[in-house]
Amino acid sequence: MIKVITGKMGKGRPRLLTATGTTTVQNKLTLGNAAGLACRECGSSYELGPLYACAECFGPLEVRYDFPRLTRNDIESGPQNIWRYAPLLPVPADIASRPSTEPGWTKLVRADSLARELGMRRLWIKDDRGNPTHSFKDRVVAVALAAATEMGFTVLACPSTGNLANAVAAAAARAGIRSVVMVPSDLELQKILLTSVYGGTFVTVDGTYDDVNRLASELAGEHEDWAFVNVNVRPYYAEGSKTLGFEIAEQLGWRVPEQVVVPIASGAQLVKVDKGFGELSSLGLVDPDSSWRVFGAQASGCSPVSAAFAAGYDVVRPVRPSTVAKSLAIGNPADGPYVLDVVRRTGGAVADVSDEEIVDSMRLLASSEGIFGETAGGVTLGVLRKLLAAGQLDPDAETVIINSGDGLKTLDAVSGVVKVPDAIKPTVDAFRTAVEAQ
Repeated sequence: MIKVITGKMGKGRPRLLTATGTTTVQNKLTLGNAAGLACRECGSSYELGPLYACAECFGPLEVRYDFPRLTRNDIESGPQNIWRYAPLLPVPADIASRPSTEPGWTKLVRADSLARELGMRRLWIKDDRGNPTHSFKDRVVAVALAAATEMGFTVLACPSTGNLANAVAAAAARAGIRSVVMVPSDLELQKILLTSVYGGTFVTVDGTYDDVNRLASELAGEHEDWAFVNVNVRPYYAEGSKTLGFEIAEQLGWRVPEQVVVPIASGAQLVKVDKGFGELSSLGLVDPDSSWRVFGAQASGCSPVSAAFAAGYDVVRPVRPSTVAKSLAIGNPADGPYVLDVVRRTGGAVADVSDEEIVDSMRLLASSEGIFGETAGGVTLGVLRKLLAAGQLDPDAETVIINSGDGLKTLDAVSGVVKVPDAIKPTVDAFRTAVEAQ
């Protein structure tokens, strides 16, 4: 049961009891055009606050809005980051003037060479390596931080598979608040070092991401001033992924692609990209008659959503991850059932690829387009190739795939397959011999 308890604590804000404990709420919370929260299962409504589970059915909550009239020019005149879409996000109206990492407006790359290799007509790569900590997580963290500070939280925290830890540590440092992040201890060293360099509290845990996530849920109930971005402020955090969909459409000239392939970790990114397309359509910012198909990509070593899709199930059975794609290694994805809803409604599919296919696709993306994506990018391109071969993707339809992070964070994945040449003597003959041998 979720209820407001009378009495004061901290800075005088009323206490709010949730399924994971007690937290504080600021009165008369204002987050732009966000009007409240609604249960995704039963539709129950709630006021804005640090709630994430419905008191009636325990279903997840999401943000609902009262959108104003908005034109393309209104958006185009905004900053070159996600705050150009502030009217469509649960953030204060003055968010662009507040200190943040200012993520977003990353490149949409026309991938003609890769398209020719795959026999496709029009292929684009939404390349989110350009974000401040080199992954799409900067988007969701920026929105979560904006909401959390409005609610009076003083610490930004998260469980993470790596990229989120990087983003939380950096965003908290920029905003001048404390960060607390927890990750599985077997993460790539590059991600561990990147998180550490920003300062804050950093804990590695002997266990999987799902173990770390359970620990975070327990801690969220004990620390009233900690905003766990993907736990107690998750409804706001997840909305940041919509900006991927907004940018793709705007960068295509206010056009929604016919097909989009999205990597699946928790599943929120895929669900929110679809939501973003839908909001643009309902607001008339893209053709209201636009249609699109959404496809999900997983690694075979952690593919509970793909397995559920193949079996025709509506529920997702948790698995224990074992894959090189550690950023996607969430064995119990919170939005898994909603991914299934989206792909089935749009006529898409979910598929998975092996670690070998992931690495091969990372190399293909790099050699064909000069984009070194992390393992999640290899998953997405690998699934694109698999679905094309199976006839489930239309090679003539305009298609966008999402590269959600930088390959420099996952060097271990390619270290065993990329040959580093031996040193040669500084002579022309030695150079010629080396070149001929390649």
